[in-house]
Amino acid sequence: QVYLAESGGGSVQAGGSLRLACRASGLTYRDREYYMAWVRQAPGKEREGISCIAADGTTNYADSVQGRFTIHQDNADDTLYLQLDRLKPEDTAMYYCAAQRRSPVTSVWFCSRASSRFQTWGQGTQVTVSS
Repeated sequence: QVYLAESGGGSVQAGGSLRLACRASGLTYRDREYYMAWVRQAPGKEREGISCIAADGTTNYADSVQGRFTIHQDNADDTLYLQLDRLKPEDTAMYYCAAQRRSPVTSVWFCSRASSRFQTWGQGTQVTVSS
């Protein structure tokens, strides 16, 4: 059983930075069996997949965060990170990490930001950005 636990959210002013962490248990990044993603949901809005990382470390970003957010996974402690820089008020949301086991036909370089693809989710961490 895979469990994900996010941390690192908080309240910051516009232009500030945060680093979110997602500690995984029940999986080992070195095994390259999973791809991971960060998904956010603002009040009254649909979930938005903002970044994903493939089993081989290939990354992908939504246009809304490209150049400001950086996804990284640490194989030493099986922790997924999301560095949030130059934050804007519209980044205010609950941020979730998600994990999906690769199928035998899914390449190690593949990842998806689509929330519908993920079966395992963390409990979320709140990010609030004030103007």
